[in-house]
Amino acid sequence: MRRLIRACYAGAAGYSYAKSAEDVAREHGIDRVARLASNENPRPPSPAVIEAASRALQAANRYPDTRAAPLVEALRRYHGDYRFVTGVGMDGVIETVIRTVVEPGEAVVVSTPTFSFYGLAAAAHGARVVSIPRREDFSADTTAFIEACRGAKLAFLCSPNNPTGNSVTPEAVEEILEGMEGLLFLDNAYVEFSGIDYRPLMRRHENLVLGRTMSKIFALAGMRVGYAFVPGWLEPFYHRAATPFALNSVSLAAAAAALADTDRVRETCDHVRRWRSRFLEEVPFRTFPSDANFVMIDVSPLTGDEAVERLAAKGVLVRSCTSFPGLGDHYIRVCIGEDWENERFLEAAKNL
Repeated sequence: MRRLIRACYAGAAGYSYAKSAEDVAREHGIDRVARLASNENPRPPSPAVIEAASRALQAANRYPDTRAAPLVEALRRYHGDYRFVTGVGMDGVIETVIRTVVEPGEAVVVSTPTFSFYGLAAAAHGARVVSIPRREDFSADTTAFIEACRGAKLAFLCSPNNPTGNSVTPEAVEEILEGMEGLLFLDNAYVEFSGIDYRPLMRRHENLVLGRTMSKIFALAGMRVGYAFVPGWLEPFYHRAATPFALNSVSLAAAAAALADTDRVRETCDHVRRWRSRFLEEVPFRTFPSDANFVMIDVSPLTGDEAVERLAAKGVLVRSCTSFPGLGDHYIRVCIGEDWENERFLEAAKNL
C-alpha cells in the first residue's frame, strides 16, 4: 500500500522535532529538565486568559465563529484598523496562503537557512521551492532574493529569522516589495522581542502579508493560534481556501484575552532581553546577535547534535540546527526560559 503515498513524503523526513523533555528526563534520570529547545514562553497564560478559555469550554458543543470574529476584533483593538486572517498556528496561515495563490509546479521563493516549514508546505502543495542562501553573516541577500522572485507568485522571508535570530530592516523589506510582483509573506513570529515595526508597510504595499503567532510573546503555544495582516484584496480568497472552523472556541477566547494583557507582554519582553544579553556575554562559544527570544550558538569543534546530547545529560534541552538546510552541522539554538533554566544552561555551556 505504500505506493499510495505521494513522492514528496515517501522519500523525505518531514519536519524535524526536538527531543521531548520527558524523553530527556527518562534517558538521563533527571527530575526537572530545562526546556530551551522550542522557543516557547516559559510563563504560563495569565489567570484572565485561563478564565476566558474555561468559559468558552462550557459552550464547546457549538461550532466556533466561522471568521474568528471575536479574535479579529481583539486584534484590531490591539494593532489598529488592519485586515486580519487566522489559522491553526502560523503554520496554518502559511498553508492557507500557499493554497490560495500557488498552482502546482509554480515557484515559491524562500530565503535560507530558515524555518523549514515554508518549503515543506510549498512542496506539499506541489510547488517548486527556490532557496536563496543568505550571506555569510546570515543577512538576507536582497538582490538575489528579488531576482529569484521575478515571475514567482509567493516568497517567504523570516524576520527575526529562525534560527539565526537576526532581522531584516523595514527599508530592506520595502526594497524587496518594490522589486517583486508577487506576494511576500514576512514571518514576524518573534517580532515583539525586536522592537521593529513592519506594520506601516501594510499601508503602502498591496503585496505584503505579515504573519504573526500567539505562541511566543502571548504564551499560547498549546492553543495553536496564528494570524496575519493581509491586504484587503486577498482576504476573501483566503477565506475561500481556509479549512472551515479551523480555530476552536477555546483557542479563540484565550487569544482574545491574551491580547488584552499588555502588562504581561511588556514583562516577558523585559525578561527575554535581559537574559538574551547575558547569553551573548557569558556563553563561551561564538554567539550571534539576536532580536528574538533565542540565541544561535556556534559550538565548533562539536557538532550541533553532539552539543545537544552533552547538554541533555546535564538536564538542558536545546535545539540542534543540523536540520536547517544550508546552515552547517555545528550550531545550536537556545531559547530564553525561566531564570533557573537559563542559569543551568549557562553553567552547562561553560563545561561543555
